[in-house]
Amino acid sequence: MAARAARAGQSVRRAGRVAKAAPAARTARIERRTRETDIALALGLDGTGQSRILTGIGFLDHMLTSLATHSRFDLDVRCKGDLHIDAHHSVEDVGIVLGQALREALGDKKGIVRFGHAYCPLDEALTRAVVDLSGRPWLHFGVEFRARAVGDMPTELFEDFFWALADHGRLNLHLDLLRGRNSHHIAETLFKATARALGAAVARDPRASGVPSTKGTLVR
Repeated sequence: MAARAARAGQSVRRAGRVAKAAPAARTARIERRTRETDIALALGLDGTGQSRILTGIGFLDHMLTSLATHSRFDLDVRCKGDLHIDAHHSVEDVGIVLGQALREALGDKKGIVRFGHAYCPLDEALTRAVVDLSGRPWLHFGVEFRARAVGDMPTELFEDFFWALADHGRLNLHLDLLRGRNSHHIAETLFKATARALGAAVARDPRASGVPSTKGTLVR
């Protein structure tokens, strides 16, 4: 009888436990309108890699789709830009808005891993990406392209995109091409490696609850 009473008490205690609340969704929606571009972007850090991308620049669409797929971010981007001039404003401004959305979705950065790195190959090309969500923007871009453009995107704009992402996302990003010949392959490894590194850095660390910094803050 005593044993049955003890089991009954345990059942009541288990039934009375409060379910642990699910972590808040880390999402952001940003709109940016200037005389050069009109951009609407939605980002979900805890997604499955779904994307809808329409920038008017086919190769940039391809790269952003790859970034979403390999980071597992859900990403929706709509950009109307002055492409009758060139692609520069659209590429840079999409990088700006993506960085802003990443920063907003991360909030105070409590409980995140903070650092991430990845090596991504594609045939002969191999790129390394290392990221720190430090609140201090910096880009190292150790990449050279042989071609002037890939599809409809000038290759010099890749550095501008990543600078805009790092600056407005307040992150430290080091990109190095270790080897490669084909410019399409090189560009794709850049975005895939960055995606994997970002996905690792924004992940929640189950052992941590505070901000992963001795200063107590990563927000600037």
